Amino acid sequence: MKKYVLFDHDGVLVDTEFWYCKAGERALADVGLDLDKDRYLRDMNQGLGTWAQARAAGIDEPTISELRKARDEYYQEHLRTEDIAIEGVVDALSELSKYVRMAIVTTAKRVDFAIIHEKRQIREFMDFVLVREDYERSKPHPEPYLTGLKRLGALKEETLVVEDSARGLNSAVAAGIDCAVVYNDFTKAQDFSQATHRIDTLIELKDIILNGRCAS
Repeated sequence: MKKYVLFDHDGVLVDTEFWYCKAGERALADVGLDLDKDRYLRDMNQGLGTWAQARAAGIDEPTISELRKARDEYYQEHLRTEDIAIEGVVDALSELSKYVRMAIVTTAKRVDFAIIHEKRQIREFMDFVLVREDYERSKPHPEPYLTGLKRLGALKEETLVVEDSARGLNSAVAAGIDCAVVYNDFTKAQDFSQATHRIDTLIELKDIILNGRCAS
């Protein structure tokens, strides 16, 4: 039986992946560039993102710095105005909290995380949250999840990671922790062959935690 669950955040607990991409798309459009979404997803898997395409197009670093500020403003606008809730998440966390301790390990920036959770219940089920500023090397490096393990005082074999992207999965695998990948339409075409479990909704985690397997 698993005793601890480390949740990714974007795409797992809130539906923000699309809007982060959209914000980057809007920022690149400001300088006349079109975002290649397939390349964006490939770059994200390597810990890169929107700006790899900008650099490839010859955009200089001072301009990229300004574009990053614009992207962040666009993203925060989306966070405040779009429906980013995922149905059933709060109910699933409430049920899972009866059996495990939980925490969030996210690449989200602290300011964005705070905006997202101004009026949400998700944090009340978590022992702690690790945001991007809380570790040096981002996913797919194992540091974020190893930091989470240390903070929990947990063993790898007692812990389950929940992810929605190949980037996050690779981080969990590199950290030596079992990983359940939850379905996300935005990342569904990525390679999840190394996942320990594949699930459609978070409530399926209960059977994995109690019995070590997905519900049939």
